[in-house]
Amino acid sequence: MSPILGIMASSISGSKAVTNSYESIATVTVGSGGSSTITFSSIPSTYKHLQIRWIGRSTRSLFVDGSIVRFNGDSGSNYSKHNLYGTGLGSVGGENSTSQTGINLGDTIGATATSGNFTPGVIDILDYQNTSKYKTLKALQGYNFDSNTSVIGFKSGLWMSTSAITSITITPEIANYAQYSSFALYGIKG
Repeated sequence: MSPILGIMASSISGSKAVTNSYESIATVTVGSGGSSTITFSSIPSTYKHLQIRWIGRSTRSLFVDGSIVRFNGDSGSNYSKHNLYGTGLGSVGGENSTSQTGINLGDTIGATATSGNFTPGVIDILDYQNTSKYKTLKALQGYNFDSNTSVIGFKSGLWMSTSAITSITITPEIANYAQYSSFALYGIKG
């Protein structure tokens, strides 16, 4: 535990203290051949929320590649997304889209990025078992493409389904995930 998190945790008392609230469910690390899809299936229903912590790099020969998340194999136009971003060069922007076939998690750096650089990100999927409402996610990601180019983005998305989430797929838009890209799924107790 980092010193800051330790200090914050030590200031919580009584019933507010939660120990072991994150449990590892599965981790996928991409091998030397690359991968066109990351899949988490048979997700247990024993948690309140889910979190995916990832680092990714695309085999695309250009600057960046997108990453798309889908739930329960649904590739219909049942998703919407929101995006806020800022660059190290001082530009900012935002966008939103409805009737999408997945939620775009933002850019994953491509093969022409500085060797060894990866895009890190965290995705929180809220109330994934609740069958009374649509499912939402929030995501934070960023990258340093080279010594001059950096980007950070905050995303949110909606899956317009009341179904409980039992599987998650994450795919690059154009190419494959490169070797050493890694995706770890955690369950969060409520």
